[in-house]
Formats: sequence, C-alpha cells, structure tokens
Amino acid sequence: MGGLLKFITCGSVDDGKSTLIGHMLYDAKLIFADQERALELDSRMGSREGEIDYSLLLDGLMAEREQGITIDVAYRYFTTENRSFIVADTPGHEQYTRNMAVGASFADLAVILIDASKGILTQTRRHARICALMGIRYFVFAVNKMDLVHYSQDIFQGLEKEILKLAVDLKLGCVSVMPVSATEGDNVTLKSSHMQWYQGKTLLQYLENVDVECENSASGFVLPVQRVCRPNHTFRGFQGQVESGAVRPGDEVLALPGREKAAVKSILVAGREAGQAQKGQAVTVSLDREIDISRGCVLTKDVELSVGRMFMATMLWMDDVPLTQGKNFLLKIGTKMVPASVMNIKYSMDIHTGDHLAATKLYKNEIGVCDIAAVEEVVFDTFQNHNGVGCFILIDRMTNMTSACGVVEHSLRRSENIVWQKLDITREIRAGKMGQSPVTLWFTGLSGSGKSALANEVEKRLSAGGRYTMLLDGDNVRLGLNKNLGFKAEDRIENIRRIAEVAKLMNDAGLIVLTAFISPFADDRRRAREIIGEGSFVEIYVSTPLQECERRDVKGLYKKARDGKLPNFTGISSPYEAPESPDITVDTSRLSLEASADHIIKELEKYL
Repeated sequence: MGGLLKFITCGSVDDGKSTLIGHMLYDAKLIFADQERALELDSRMGSREGEIDYSLLLDGLMAEREQGITIDVAYRYFTTENRSFIVADTPGHEQYTRNMAVGASFADLAVILIDASKGILTQTRRHARICALMGIRYFVFAVNKMDLVHYSQDIFQGLEKEILKLAVDLKLGCVSVMPVSATEGDNVTLKSSHMQWYQGKTLLQYLENVDVECENSASGFVLPVQRVCRPNHTFRGFQGQVESGAVRPGDEVLALPGREKAAVKSILVAGREAGQAQKGQAVTVSLDREIDISRGCVLTKDVELSVGRMFMATMLWMDDVPLTQGKNFLLKIGTKMVPASVMNIKYSMDIHTGDHLAATKLYKNEIGVCDIAAVEEVVFDTFQNHNGVGCFILIDRMTNMTSACGVVEHSLRRSENIVWQKLDITREIRAGKMGQSPVTLWFTGLSGSGKSALANEVEKRLSAGGRYTMLLDGDNVRLGLNKNLGFKAEDRIENIRRIAEVAKLMNDAGLIVLTAFISPFADDRRRAREIIGEGSFVEIYVSTPLQECERRDVKGLYKKARDGKLPNFTGISSPYEAPESPDITVDTSRLSLEASADHIIKELEKYL
C-alpha cells in the first residue's frame, strides 16, 4: 500500500515508544552513517550499559537523555521501498499529555505501546481515549518488552483480551495487537525467532500495508476561508484548504454564515488555473460576483452545515488551572476565531470505565462534555461528519496558551430557534428622545475603595445635569437578581455576565448605566465590554491601595477575611487583577469624594 502514512506512538511512561521507532529506523537502514556512528558513541553513556540505546535517535533534548524519558513531540520523516512515513513520538508522562494530544491531532494511525510486565495502565487508557477523540480510527497495540516476560504466549493472550475489551469500550475502529521487543528487535522489522507462536506481520510490515483511506461520512464541498487574496482591483480570491468534496468553475457555492450564493469563476492550485479543486488541496477560488466573505467564512456546495452560537462538545482540558463554568476564552474552530465561554459542564468521564461523573469543574487532563457559547455565529458540523469544521481549541485570553481541544457533538437547538427580534423603536430613537449617549460606566476596584459612594455621587451630578441614569450596585444586585450566586470563581463569572447583559438592555433603553462591582478578573471585565459594546463601555478604575481599603474596612469584611472566616475574599485570599489601560483612573485615598467626582465628570465629557 503506497502513499504517506502519518502515525503516532503513545502509551504510558517508559513503555518503550522512542526505543521502538529508533530500532525500526536502525534495522531498516533508514539513518545516515554519521547518525549510526553518533548513536553508537552516545550509547556508551546511555542507560543500557554500553548496548545501543535506540531511543537516543528520537530523544534529542538534554533533559530527555538525562532522565531517559520523552518530553516533547519528536517528528521523524522516513521512506521505505513501499511507503513514506511521518511519525510523531510523544511523551508518556501525564504532565505532558498536552504534547501527546498535539501529536495525535495530525495522525491517521496510533501505535500504543503496553509494557508486557505491567499491563494496561491509566495513561494507556487516557492516550487511547484522546486518540479516539482526535478521530484516529486505526490502532496498533504493541505489547512491548516481551523479552522481560520470557516471550510468554499466555501473558500476551491475556493482555490481548484486555486490549480488545478496551477497544469495544472506546468504540475504536480497526485494531491490531502484536507482541514486540523494542530493545531486542523482535517483530519490529523482522519476525521473532522467540515467538514462533505469533503468525502475524511485523510492525513495519503492517505499517507499510495498512490502508487508512477509510470511508468518510463527509459529503459535499467544504472550504474554510483562511485568507482573502486581493493583489489588485481586478481580482479577489478566497484561499484555504479543501476539507471535503470537489468544486469546478461554474458551480454555485453557498457562503456561510451569510448564506449568500455565487458561482465559481476560476480556481487556482499552486498559482495555476485548474479545472477543479478537491479534498486536501490548497486553493484560491474566485467568484462571479462580490459577496461579503472574510477569514472564518466557509464556502460550501451540496452540504448542510450548522450556523449558530452554541454547541455541545467533548473536550480534553489541558490547563493547570481547573476549568469553571462561565469562563471566557478565544474559540478557534475551522479558520474562525471568536470570543466564547463554557456555559455548562455537563459531566466528566472516568478514564478507566468511561462512566459519566457529575462535575462543576474539569481538572488537567480530564475529558468532559460541555456547552459552549460564542459571541457571534460560527460555522460548524459534528466531528464525525466534517472534522475540518468539527474540531476546535480554546485559547486562554490572558496567556494565549491552548487550554483545551475538543470536538463538536451537536448544535444546541435553542441557539438556532431563538433569533434576536428587531424592534421599530430602536436604541437610537430612545436615546434621541433623552438627548444623551447611552453608555455604561463600569466602576471597578477593591472592596472599600469607594466605588459605590463615588458612583452614587457621579449619578447625582449626571441627574442634576438632566441625564437619565440607573445605578447598579454590587450588594443590591446580589440581594435580588443574583441572589442564587455565591462567591466561588464560577459564581463571580456568572455574576458579572448577568450584570453586563442587564446594563446592555438598559443602554438599549437609552439610559446611562453606572455599575459598582469589584469585578476582580480582567477576563470578566473584557467579556462585559464585549457584551455591552466597545463604544458603550467606559472602565473606571478606583485605584485606592489595599492598605487604605483595609484601614477603612467599612463593613468589617477585611477583618473576617484575615481571621479566616471569609474565604475567597478579593485582595486577601482571592486575587484582584487591576486594569492595564482603564479609560478613567481615580484614587480616593488622594482625592476627596467631591474632587474624585469632579475628575470623573470632566473625563466623561468625551463619552457623553
């Protein structure tokens, strides 16, 4: 079987993944003479008492060689007489599961190693689940270190039964099980003389002949637009990689999410005119008329994709900080990147049994099912139908690190059935009658900084000047609208989200809204700004220092927090993330209430 095969080696720590691939390359004469000589010299200082340590061909980091483990993903490209390969050798340690998931995301086949002397371990199960989550359908379970169990057929057959049961539990696709010894080379490239009871192929023979071009349920033409090419005023092309199907000049395509139609005028492949574009090709498509298409849109033909803001997903949580409901991220799905939040954690999965466990948080390396809501419409499908628009990542907005990867299970119907109702009396009409620009003045700062008193004073002055206002105070709102929320991280996130939504509605009514909330997390304030609107959100940072706030201690809360009677108290046992570039800043420890209000009113002239 020809063609390129992309595969991954994975499994628990010290199961012999790097050694297996290294031995395969060495035996098959797929390394250069200088590499072979360097391997022999390096092995003298290795962990095999001078014997060749084949893992050194892949473990290149100094820390990997010192500890005898794999930390980063090592990619190797090689070719035999029968096939070309790209292999991703991934780490087995639980703390490097993120790296393993990256390797799995590119592969068509997984080689999962199992130590014959230890059996199936937790990390083995986790890696198998992650591979299945990433859409891998072909699995080779290589029962390694058979030399340590004296090439026992009984031990192998016992493990084989467990592996096949695991495959059924995980609903894996095509599964093969073979006994190998990575260090001694048994059944790696050559048949083992120690296991004549095994009549199957060697690992290399299997990899050379396996056909991974499985039937795919993907139908129709799908092209996520990655870039709009505009070299001059006479040409506009939409560039991307075709995820499924084919298209030809003259075909009518539908652009999502806008649902506008146009005919394909021309197709460029590698800069040259082509008669068609098909799956896997990077192409430039031009249309016969101008329609609104930008990065993140999807061109389709003969296929129904979902367009909505909400969907249910299965995902792997990879961040050190636990995932809480309501937390905000950047969602990247297809070529689209938009702000989004995890609305609800439905359950997590038991890594051993696959049972659904009730959960309000996801911890590092846990797999769970969640509801995700984007701030605007995105184009998606189930991963089984179109994996190009059915998988996604969540990016932390503060660190830009990838926090989770996952796949779409299905659309949440309420996102499709509920449509914003356009009204005849608009925000502009209401604001015009009041003669003002409706904005939200978002006061943030520590408890005791003077937010409420200052917001109250500013509102009085605005009202005296003929403005129509509404003040939302933190304590007042928690006594009513948000009475059911506590002070855990997920409750604080939801508290701010609700306030932002209410403030937006009041702005739509034409009112100037003042809010006085600690709102300690920068991510939540950013989300509030997105909900309310960039041009309608004025962040006012009451920057009174903690020492002064604690000295005032108007409500006695700081004393309770210091005594350990008030957990999750901002500034003491919970952090306050100060705004980096607020619109207005005022310090009530330096200015009186009246002078502080004077400063804010003067600064507000450009907004009102």
